[in-house]
Amino acid sequence: MLVQNSWAIVRSLSSKSRVFGFTFIEIMVVMVILAIAAVIAVPMMSSAGSMQIRSAANVIAADLEYAKSMAISRGQNFSVVFNDSTESYQIEDYNDVVIAHPVKKGFDYIVDFRNGRLDKVDIVDVDFNSTSRVEFDFLGSPDNGGVITLEASGTTMTVTVEAVTGFILISD
Repeated sequence: MLVQNSWAIVRSLSSKSRVFGFTFIEIMVVMVILAIAAVIAVPMMSSAGSMQIRSAANVIAADLEYAKSMAISRGQNFSVVFNDSTESYQIEDYNDVVIAHPVKKGFDYIVDFRNGRLDKVDIVDVDFNSTSRVEFDFLGSPDNGGVITLEASGTTMTVTVEAVTGFILISD
């Protein structure tokens, strides 16, 4: 009887001690999960500049295509005018007036990299035959070809507009 009571006490003490602690294996599993999360997250944080420059190049290319399609569909000249000192550009109609943004109702079509989610991107250089403006005619042909050079966190990308065809190319 005494032996049975002793075993009952030992069993109840050992089961209570397991409730209040973690095993070594449980702690190691948590550490492995945290290590995997860190390995995935650290490269993502360090490449924020490269992600932003790629996004900025895609935005510029899309806006150049938009200006070209506006010129073709309306039968009038449309221009994209870059300002590398303010890290911005705008789309203008044939009267050199900034057009309304098609999505952001009530706003002009001005893209400013400094005041947005692409704030790490710098417009380093714009060269369309020594100007910072490219104008598309009613056929979608630019008045001259040129290059927009972007930089963010040591990464450089260029957006090229071909002279006759208006073909837009993004390159590293």
